Amino acid sequence: MSDTIAAIATPPGEGGIGIIRLSGPDAQPIALKIFRPARPGRLRSHRVRYGHVIGPDGNVIDEALLTLMAAPHSFTREDVIEISCHGGALPVQLTLEAALAAGARLANPGEFTLRAFLNGRIDLSQAEATLDIIRAQTSVGLAVAQAQLGGWLAREVRAARAALLEPLAYVTALIDFPEEGIEPQAIAEPIRQALATVERLLSSADQGIVIRNGARVALVGRPNVGKSSLLNALLRVERAIVTPIPGTTRDTLEETANLAGVPVVLIDTAGMRASTDPVEQIGVERAVAALASADLALLVLDAQQPLTAEDEAMLVATAEQPALIVWNKCDDPALPPPPPPPHPKRVAVVACSARYGHGIDTLAQAIATALLGGAPPVAGAATHLVSNPRHRAALRRAAECLRAAQETLATNAALDLLAADLTGAANALGEITGETVGEDLLDVIFSRFCIGK
Repeated sequence: MSDTIAAIATPPGEGGIGIIRLSGPDAQPIALKIFRPARPGRLRSHRVRYGHVIGPDGNVIDEALLTLMAAPHSFTREDVIEISCHGGALPVQLTLEAALAAGARLANPGEFTLRAFLNGRIDLSQAEATLDIIRAQTSVGLAVAQAQLGGWLAREVRAARAALLEPLAYVTALIDFPEEGIEPQAIAEPIRQALATVERLLSSADQGIVIRNGARVALVGRPNVGKSSLLNALLRVERAIVTPIPGTTRDTLEETANLAGVPVVLIDTAGMRASTDPVEQIGVERAVAALASADLALLVLDAQQPLTAEDEAMLVATAEQPALIVWNKCDDPALPPPPPPPHPKRVAVVACSARYGHGIDTLAQAIATALLGGAPPVAGAATHLVSNPRHRAALRRAAECLRAAQETLATNAALDLLAADLTGAANALGEITGETVGEDLLDVIFSRFCIGK
């Protein structure tokens, strides 16, 4: 990394401020070519200087503030320069072009964070947490990402991996030097401890991934049971058109809501019924497609009417996926709702009134609990969750290898098999923190970042 990179670090569009970031060995010389400080003097680390950005033609581009973060006390552990100018598209772009003309190279997506990883500033799990913080959709998701950035996952994984290195070294020595009379070592316990840590981390992964990635929930039912009204009630805003006329909703409508810390895409669908109206038929087809792609179905029923043949058909249509039964129009909370109809994958039954707001908070909690696999929504302090599908996959591979190692050890099978199992587990754990990661995986991970981060 002998070159110096530059990029715009703020989003496109108009704003109060725009930031151009440079990182590399020539960050200071390049900055001094394009920045004229109002007062003479050398740049000092972590001090802000006022001045003007000068273009290649010698003309002033904008007044700006320059901040130097000298190596190694910076995000990348290289010299980092940040130039803050006015947040219009033109001054920011011209400042970047001036930096490139002065010798910098345009950064690739995620290259600043990649340099932080390669220079030992953060590990790979923390680098991925940086992106999760940027993309967090709820306060709970942000807290989970912040905890991972703080290094808790890396510490757990490194401890489990370290527990395996001594048994692996012992087994390798037995294989390579069988005649040396190596003293016997008890290696079953370190393997058991490592597996216990891995399984504990895996136990939180499904919940953490839902909080990070969100889920899709389809509101389905026959016409006029109140699906659109429920959508509006959950969103706390009049988003869907509501009328007493059956068939008002002709197409799917998707809106994102924060339900107990889980980002949920709520999909309002057309009422499913036989119809000769070609537009309504298309709406029903799209409702079926939305139901098929949903993580959870909200089967909405009218508590003020007995079950109809269309309701029975909806029970059949949702029989193969998790469904939450919603008795809507329970306008009098003192009256008990009807008994729930049978459903093979019913996760819960909630009585509510979209019209008067009764039970809407309970419904939101029930949706979140169902999406989290029956676990209650995450409390403020319970943020130590594995939330990245890549980490879950690596932990699963590590667990498989460790279970195989235990079986090999118990049956006194060949030492080569035991060494292979321990090596596989150590490598899988190392992929999480980046200790055994290849360049191709790094390219995939960091290509998801925006340019400038």
